Amino acid sequence: MEEMTDKELLQKNVEEFSRLQSYMKLCEKDSEVYQAMRIRYVELKVILTASGVNLNELDVIKE
Repeated sequence: MEEMTDKELLQKNVEEFSRLQSYMKLCEKDSEVYQAMRIRYVELKVILTASGVNLNELDVIKE
């Protein structure tokens, strides 16, 4: 089994972050679904920030 390079892993996380935000925008903020997605949103935000990604342009939810 091949391991992902750091660049591939970073790309995967950026894509997941963007996709997740698209889904979050479709839900009501007080719904259980939104709250469940928000947990992953925070996790990805921490991962990307720690990786040095500037989220100013990527983060459309801004929580």
